[in-house]
Amino acid sequence: MTRLLARHWTTSVPLLAAVVLAIAWATHPSGSAVIVLVVALAGAVLSAVQHAEVVAHRVGEPFGSLVLAVAVTVIEVGLILTLMASGGPDASSLARDTVFAAVMITCNGIFGLSLLVGALRRRVAVFNAEGTGAALATVATLATLSLVLPTFTTSRPGPEFSGSQLVFAAVASLLLYGLFVTVQTVRHPDDFLPVEESELEHHHHAPPSIRTTSLSMALLMVALVGVVGLAKMVSPAIENDVRAAGLPRSAVGVVIALLVLLPETLAALRAARRDRVQISLNLALGSAMASIGLTIPAIAVASIWLHGPLVLGLGATQMVLLALTVVVGALTVVPGRATLLQGGVHLAVFSAFVFLAASP
Repeated sequence: MTRLLARHWTTSVPLLAAVVLAIAWATHPSGSAVIVLVVALAGAVLSAVQHAEVVAHRVGEPFGSLVLAVAVTVIEVGLILTLMASGGPDASSLARDTVFAAVMITCNGIFGLSLLVGALRRRVAVFNAEGTGAALATVATLATLSLVLPTFTTSRPGPEFSGSQLVFAAVASLLLYGLFVTVQTVRHPDDFLPVEESELEHHHHAPPSIRTTSLSMALLMVALVGVVGLAKMVSPAIENDVRAAGLPRSAVGVVIALLVLLPETLAALRAARRDRVQISLNLALGSAMASIGLTIPAIAVASIWLHGPLVLGLGATQMVLLALTVVVGALTVVPGRATLLQGGVHLAVFSAFVFLAASP
């Protein structure tokens, strides 16, 4: 019965979100209408990742984590582009704020929670240091090339890339992300598999059929269209609420990243509870990597028709948090095992990020 209800829910919600989008597209929603749109948006996000999990179960690991990461990043890119298109010059730093928030949430929030849950279950969370270290190094490089360098370049005043610099960053990000995916799925897939399999894994359900997987792929596409369209409809309300709460504009990016990455967080925690901490870390770092490696090229292409400045360079406080994240992450990854302490340290950095985003 539970499976039947779940199947009907994941089928009906994307279709319902598409219907809500079609009805509201030519209107200017407010009040209760915005609440309906937000509920439909949240349902579309959750159902999109649910269908991505079905596809992931079919293709197996490490392809499964990749499917989830790319699906979430497509959602994120759609949200960023729609908000930038509707926000005008005031949204010049939205891409930077959202991508940086995604990195902090994945590399500290999801990372820390996964280690905490894994350590609570077995006292020590065990993972593959080779694969996790390679993923962390890739995230650090992508973040530095795309978010740190613009603060120090001199071709254009302010924390912005020139046109040629933006093209270089976009191409470098895309190629580096593609190289990592090749290593993860073709050259060294064993580096991204769990070190120890839980006993529960011997009783896992059989992979879904090709028909079920194809249906999930189609519904995933419908859900993603719904997410992008509904985000465009509710974006004015998000910005107004942030402004009314007296929060800085950068908090909009944090809200977007938290909304998009919530389903990914739940998926990572489920994996950690099954003693598959490596899968949780693959999800966390893979999302951070895809967030930069796919968002920056998409923003570079969108800048052709998006008018106004594109601020990508981080401020001093953000760079300190990014540097601390990389250092702490490296010290956590090297041993290939972590205790409650490492999980708590990452969560402390994440808490500092959230607090400073609201009170800079």
